[in-house]
Amino acid sequence: MEYLYIKSLHIIFITTWFAGLFYIIRLFIYFKEAEEKPAEEKAILTKQYQLMIKRLWYIITWPSAILATTFAIILLILQPVWLQQSWMHIKLAFVALLFFYHGTCQVIYKQTQNNTLKYSSTFLRIWNEVATIILFACVFLVVLKNSLGWVFGTVGIIGFSILLMLGIKLYKNIRNKNSWDK
Repeated sequence: MEYLYIKSLHIIFITTWFAGLFYIIRLFIYFKEAEEKPAEEKAILTKQYQLMIKRLWYIITWPSAILATTFAIILLILQPVWLQQSWMHIKLAFVALLFFYHGTCQVIYKQTQNNTLKYSSTFLRIWNEVATIILFACVFLVVLKNSLGWVFGTVGIIGFSILLMLGIKLYKNIRNKNSWDK
C-alpha cells in the first residue's frame, strides 16, 4: 500500500511540475510581448508578469520538481529492480533532459526578473514544445516499458511538434495580418 501512495504522489507532483513548466513559458511569452507596448502599458504589464512568474516559479514549479524527484527516488528505493531495466535507463536520460529544460527556464526566469529577456516570443513558443516531447517520451516509456514502444511514441510527438511549429508560424502570420493584439 505504501508503494501506491508514493506512486500517486509522484504522479501528482509530475503533473503540477509540468503544469508549471507549460504555464511559465506562456508567461515568458506575454512578458516578451509586453516589451513592445507603449511605455506606460509596458511598465504595468512587465511588473505584473514579473510577479506572476515569480509566484508560479517558486510556489508551484520548483516545489513540484523537488517533490516529484523525492517521490521518484523513494519509488526507486522501493523497486530497485527498475534500475536494471533498459526502459528505466532511457527514462532517466529524459529526466536529465527535463532537469536541463528546467534549468534553462530558471535562466529565462532570471532574465525576466532583470528585464533582460533575450529570447524572442517565437523561440519561446518552440521551446515550450520541448517539455511536451519529454513528457510524451516518459509516459510512453513508463506505460509500455520497452525500447521500441517509446521510439514510436517519441517519433510521433516529434512529428506532431513539427506540425505545431508550423502552426505557430501560421498563427504568427495571421496575428500580424489581422492585428489580434489590438
